[in-house]
Amino acid sequence: MAVSIGVTGIGTLVSMVLTSLMAYGLSKREVVGRSQVMFLVMFTMLFSGGMIPTFLVVKAMGLIDSYWSLIIPGAINAFNLIIMRNFFSNLPDGLEESAKIDGCSDWGILLRIVIPLSMAAIATISLFYAVTYWNTYMQAVLYLNDSTKWPIQVILRQIVILASGISADTSGFDDSFITPPEQTVKMAVIVVATLPILLVYPFLQKHFAKGALLGSVKG
Repeated sequence: MAVSIGVTGIGTLVSMVLTSLMAYGLSKREVVGRSQVMFLVMFTMLFSGGMIPTFLVVKAMGLIDSYWSLIIPGAINAFNLIIMRNFFSNLPDGLEESAKIDGCSDWGILLRIVIPLSMAAIATISLFYAVTYWNTYMQAVLYLNDSTKWPIQVILRQIVILASGISADTSGFDDSFITPPEQTVKMAVIVVATLPILLVYPFLQKHFAKGALLGSVKG
């Protein structure tokens, strides 16, 4: 559980920082090569490198058996980036122009004006990222050989497999592990897997209701 909470917290923070910075840069019409970069971003939504090439890249970066292997490869989601970029593009240009007249730097504009006005978008995208990191399973199976570093989703899957009577890796369990009824295990796993992330929703509900309409067609 501690691994999942740590990966979710740090991963969401890293993803939001990188996504916000890239989206803010791409929202500026004067940026050279903006259209080409956006094309590359959208291209990744249709075509990906695949499991084996991605594994080779992660291995070449020395991230095998590292928690960063669960964060860095998916730090920026193309869909979330496009939503953030569209939101930044819709902010009035006059706000930034007046800030520049007052001597505010680009970093000051981003941190003091753009980010505070974008809390609805940030809260919504943060929730999307948090759910993704919390549900991390396949990346952990591929990149983490040490069972002590597994997130909660992998452990829960192992418990379900054990309860089903199928052979599984039991290195993460002690000898006193007793298998309860299969249906009971499945119901318990559902609660453990979903309840922690559901507890986050009430804190973001105020922003989520507004941010859920980001990128939609408005009349």
